Amino acid sequence: MDAAEFRTQGHRLIEWIIDYHDTLDTLPVQSRVAPGDIAALLPEHPGDPDGFDALIADLDRVVVPGLTNWQHPRFFAWFPANTSYPAILAELVSAGLGVQGMSWATSPAVTEVETRMMDWMIDLLGLPDTFRSTSESGGGVIQGSASEATLTSILAARHRATKGAVNVDSDTTKLVAYATSQAHSSIEKGLRIAGVGTANLRVVPHDESFTMRPDALAEMIEDDLRQSLLPFWVCATLGTTNSLAIDPVRAVAEVAKAHNLWLHVDAAMAGIATLCPEFRGLNDGLELADSYSTNPHKWMGVTFDCNLFYTADRVSLLGALSILPEYLRTAAAETGAVIDYRDWQVPLGRRFRALKLWFTLRTDGVAPAQAMIRDHVAWTQELAGWVAQDDRFEIVGPHPLNLLCLALRSGDEATATLIEQANATGRVLFTRTVLDGRTVLRFSIGARRTRHEDVRAAWNLLRELAGTAVRP
Repeated sequence: MDAAEFRTQGHRLIEWIIDYHDTLDTLPVQSRVAPGDIAALLPEHPGDPDGFDALIADLDRVVVPGLTNWQHPRFFAWFPANTSYPAILAELVSAGLGVQGMSWATSPAVTEVETRMMDWMIDLLGLPDTFRSTSESGGGVIQGSASEATLTSILAARHRATKGAVNVDSDTTKLVAYATSQAHSSIEKGLRIAGVGTANLRVVPHDESFTMRPDALAEMIEDDLRQSLLPFWVCATLGTTNSLAIDPVRAVAEVAKAHNLWLHVDAAMAGIATLCPEFRGLNDGLELADSYSTNPHKWMGVTFDCNLFYTADRVSLLGALSILPEYLRTAAAETGAVIDYRDWQVPLGRRFRALKLWFTLRTDGVAPAQAMIRDHVAWTQELAGWVAQDDRFEIVGPHPLNLLCLALRSGDEATATLIEQANATGRVLFTRTVLDGRTVLRFSIGARRTRHEDVRAAWNLLRELAGTAVRP
C-alpha cells in the first residue's frame, strides 16, 4: 500500500466506521455466533493478498456478526466502554506517528503532553493536589487499565513496606492485603503476580450497602499484627463493578494511616462522575490516599485504553519499578529534570495514549460527558421508581449513580431466566451477578448513545418477560 492508496482507503474506512455507528441500533446487541463460527469463516493458513475491497467486505461478513456491540444504545451490561470520534482520530494519529514514549528522550512530546493531561484531569475531576505532577512527591501516568493500576500500586506498597528489601530477596511471606468481596478481581490477580498470594488477601466484611466496614478492617489488621504479619495494602473502591458500592474512603484511610498501610482507591467504575461538581462528594478523603485510578475509557468516551493512575508517593513507585540499563541513560533524566514513564508502569514500551485526552478535551470539552452522566444518573433514579411500582421486582442495594441491581421476588432461578430471555431477544444486553448469595440483574446505564426511550424500552421488555421467567 502506497501513500495514494492509504489516502483512498483511509477515507473509505472512516466512512465505514461512521456507517457502523449510525446503524448500531439495527444490530443485535450481543453476537449470536456459536463457538468456532468466526474461525470457520477464516482460512486455516495464510494465502495470497486479496486486496482492501475483500478486507472491507469481510469486516461486514466476518467481524461485525461476531461482535458484542458495546456502543449500542441498549447495551446495559458490565460497564460502559464508550468511544468518540475525537478519540478515534487520536488513535489514528498515534498509530500514524509510530513513536515510543518509554522515556522523555525517546519522544519528549509523548511525556510532556501526558503529564499535562494528567494535571488537566485533576482540575476537571476535582482531585487533590497531592496527585499533581508539580507536588512534592506525587504525579500521574496513563496506564492501560485499572488492573494495571492496581498491580502498580501493590508493587509500590510492597516496596515501601519492606523498605526496598523485596527487590533483592523477594520475600513477601508476611505481607497481608485487604479488600471487600465486592472489590474487583484484578486485586486478587495483582496480589498473585506480586507474590503475595490469595491466602494473604483478607476479605473485609461489608455492610448492608455492600461497602467496607472500617471497624472490621481495623480488627483484621490488629489480628494480623498479633501474628507478626505485615499489613501493607488496602483497596477502597468507589463504585464496585458488582454493585457500584462506594467504600467510605476517609474512614478507611484513617485506619490505613494508623497502621502505615498503602491505601489504593479504585474508582474505575464511577470516578469519572466527578466531572460533574455535584458528584464531588465521591472524592471525600482522597487527599489521604496513596494512589487512585479511574477510567476515562469507561464513562467519559475516551477510547480504550486510558486509565488515569495517580500516586502521592512516587518515590516508592520508582523504587519498585525503576531499572536503568545503560542504553536508556540520559543526562536529563539523571538530573531529575524530566519524567521517564517507563518507571511508572510494568511494561517498557508506551503508546502515545495522551492524544486521546488532548483531542477529546480540545474538540468537545467535558460538557457532552457531563450532560451524559447527568442523564444516566437521572434515568437510573427514574428506573428505580418504575421498578418500585412493580411488586414482582425488588431493588437490591443502593443506586446512587448509574447502576441498578434488581431481582424477581420469585427467586434466583426466575431472575437468571429473565436475564437469559431478555438477552436472547437481541434487543438488549444485561449481565448477571451474585450479591450476598442472591442472583441479581445488573441494569447499567452508561453507553454514550443510550437515550431515555432505550431505558424505557428495556424496562418494558423486562416487565413483559417477567411473567414467563420460570423454567418449565
